[in-house]
Amino acid sequence: MSLAEAVNLIKGESSHWINENKLIPGHFSWQKRYSAFSVSNSVKGKVLNYIRNQETHHKKLSYLDEIKRFYKEYGIEFDGRDLE
Repeated sequence: MSLAEAVNLIKGESSHWINENKLIPGHFSWQKRYSAFSVSNSVKGKVLNYIRNQETHHKKLSYLDEIKRFYKEYGIEFDGRDLE
């Protein structure tokens, strides 16, 4: 299974479950786009810590600013269509 197929299944099933169980007011849906990056085992703890503290982290730095910085750091072109 490709990464795109796995993400599509996860997003579809999870949004269906969230809406079916009325976990939030209104209709829930995921953003259209996503990015996936591999990381080495040596930074596993750092990644887990980031995930645990993501809500607090994004109060200081927006997702858009963070993804732009990340793309720049790793030499990935960012033209805005990545967020459509």
